[in-house]
Amino acid sequence: MSHKHSAALIVLSGSLLTATPSYANSSDIETAGDIMMVAIPALAYGSTYYMDDPEGRMQFYKSFAANAVTTYGLKKTVDRERPDHSDNDSFPSAHTSIAFQGASFIHKRYGFEYSIPAYIGATFVGYSRLEADKHHTTDVLAGAALGVASSMFLTKSYYDDTLHVSANLAPESYQLAVHYSF
Repeated sequence: MSHKHSAALIVLSGSLLTATPSYANSSDIETAGDIMMVAIPALAYGSTYYMDDPEGRMQFYKSFAANAVTTYGLKKTVDRERPDHSDNDSFPSAHTSIAFQGASFIHKRYGFEYSIPAYIGATFVGYSRLEADKHHTTDVLAGAALGVASSMFLTKSYYDDTLHVSANLAPESYQLAVHYSF
């Protein structure tokens, strides 16, 4: 079995371990979402050891840190009340951004086909935050976007990548460049 197939199997196994049955109550769904929020980036990080990929590990650190700083910075800046009125840290969803950072790291570094289970799990994390009444839909969508952006911009493909995306954020202009080689 190749490294690619083994990595996919590990990610899929980790995602399925925390799946919840359809009859689960809201508390069970929230708990499963909490577990997935930790499991997905842990699997992404662990994959860098499995693949003997120290460069990927460094890229994971950078994308994880950038995502965390941005997410928690926005939480303190935006000051949006949660739907359950428990506090004002609703926007964006940190659970969702962390889960999507891990899933998109796997996607960008090792390939989309290996990230599918992680994306399914990350989507479940977002759903669990809505089901638990901890976030508005826009909080979850923003969290997902932040998580994906952090990995897509700060991670390079482990393999010879033919698609390159880069951003230039100058004070006068914003640029997004897409380069595809075929």
